[in-house]
Amino acid sequence: MKIACLQMDIAFGDPEANYSRAADFLKKASEAGCELAVLPELWTTGYDLTRLNEIADRGAERAKQFLTEAAQKYGMHIIGGSVANDTGSGVKNTMIIVDKDGRLIHEYSKLHLFRLMHEEKYLIDGEEDGLFELAGEKMAGFICYDIRFPEWFRKQVVNGARVLFVPAEWPLARVDHWRTLLTARAIENQTYVIACNRSGSDPDNQFAGHSMIIGPWGEVIAEAGEAEEMLIGEIDFDAIDEIRSRIPVFEDRRTSFY
Repeated sequence: MKIACLQMDIAFGDPEANYSRAADFLKKASEAGCELAVLPELWTTGYDLTRLNEIADRGAERAKQFLTEAAQKYGMHIIGGSVANDTGSGVKNTMIIVDKDGRLIHEYSKLHLFRLMHEEKYLIDGEEDGLFELAGEKMAGFICYDIRFPEWFRKQVVNGARVLFVPAEWPLARVDHWRTLLTARAIENQTYVIACNRSGSDPDNQFAGHSMIIGPWGEVIAEAGEAEEMLIGEIDFDAIDEIRSRIPVFEDRRTSFY
């Protein structure tokens, strides 16, 4: 499967500009022959959290329509990063997954809110898991800070996930953590990790870029730089079974102890 990570420079608090930029990126991904595209975290608004009452997407309806139409137009699966989703009882940071026929497959809202960027003041916790099926394979979604919780990843993998998606707005100051944690999640779970970060900056942060596609052996298949770009890589589902036969981690787990 050929995958594109759309490493956008997100316009702070400007949904119109961001929808236009995302549309351009999705078109380029289709022209490049990609079967699946991944957007970054909060790609419609950036971290303009204090204005979410004005710019959050009620029920994520606009984002769902945009992603559905793009998927149908290009015949391409889309992992819709995440958007500020006004639920009526609070705003969630919600990932939207649509298949190549434009069907809404799953929604996942960020489970772990990041206090260093004041998420807990403006967002409410997600409660559902990130498991879904796409292209006949079980997969799972996570968002940014989630990568610091390996038990959350392992739970999804034990339940069948073989490809793990991580949209993010990860700061440049901790780019070494980003690369190390993502690689660890791939190695320990013997899965593909596809992580789409944003590039650029907002009034408070410089972001890292460095979107990554990592194989189940921990090999970096593709990695972006810091600037806005489209990162493309290919994954082979058969490689997961081959790696797991080499080191049978899941057969050797002793779950009576943990």
